[in-house]
Amino acid sequence: MHQTLWNKIELSLLAAGVIIAGGLWAFVELAEVARDAAPHAFDTDILLAFRVAGEPNNPIGPGWFEEAMRDITALGSAAVLIYITAIAILYLCLIRRWGSALFVFLSVAGGQVLSSLLKLGIDRPRPDLVSHLAQVQTMSFPSGHAMLSAVTYLTIGVVLSRVLPGRATTIFVFSVAILTTLLVGISRVYLGVHWPSDVLAGWSAGFAWATQCWVISHYLMRPGTASDVDMR
Repeated sequence: MHQTLWNKIELSLLAAGVIIAGGLWAFVELAEVARDAAPHAFDTDILLAFRVAGEPNNPIGPGWFEEAMRDITALGSAAVLIYITAIAILYLCLIRRWGSALFVFLSVAGGQVLSSLLKLGIDRPRPDLVSHLAQVQTMSFPSGHAMLSAVTYLTIGVVLSRVLPGRATTIFVFSVAILTTLLVGISRVYLGVHWPSDVLAGWSAGFAWATQCWVISHYLMRPGTASDVDMR
């Protein structure tokens, strides 16, 4: 029984290593795409697929759908992510999971710093192929919304899965985190403020960071460790 449990843990860590390595490899490859002077057909074809044929300023779908995309993209904004992170930290403090609360803060803050540094590394301008349906100020690569959504929602999901009861609850939390991250990234392309490769790079870096945080949490918050102790 003990050996079977250990094998499952080793398999999980192996899968995490594959995700981290794959995310880093994908980011490096996409960075090469971002450095090219001319956009790739991959980027332009997908970006134009979200616009009415021959009308680059007119997104597909009815007006309410465009508004819905703006609402979804806000789920990856700095203000919303800080708010959600603060709520998660407050909840963990209320149940006296001080180590978990600190871990969430450091993981999300570290992801924010990494995202800012990566944007400085490649000064890729925003797409000029279609009109922008949302205001933007920073560089395009990688998508901060896509990356920080992955970092924030998945990291919080990792920690909450350790304090919420039941396997079904864990699956639900991770499913919501992944779905939200994917929707935020898609909304950035729909609104014309990112090339698809920007979003893919953001997802790659974000998932790699969140997975790395999961590996760290696996060792720091094992049952019986100081960081996992209920301090009531």
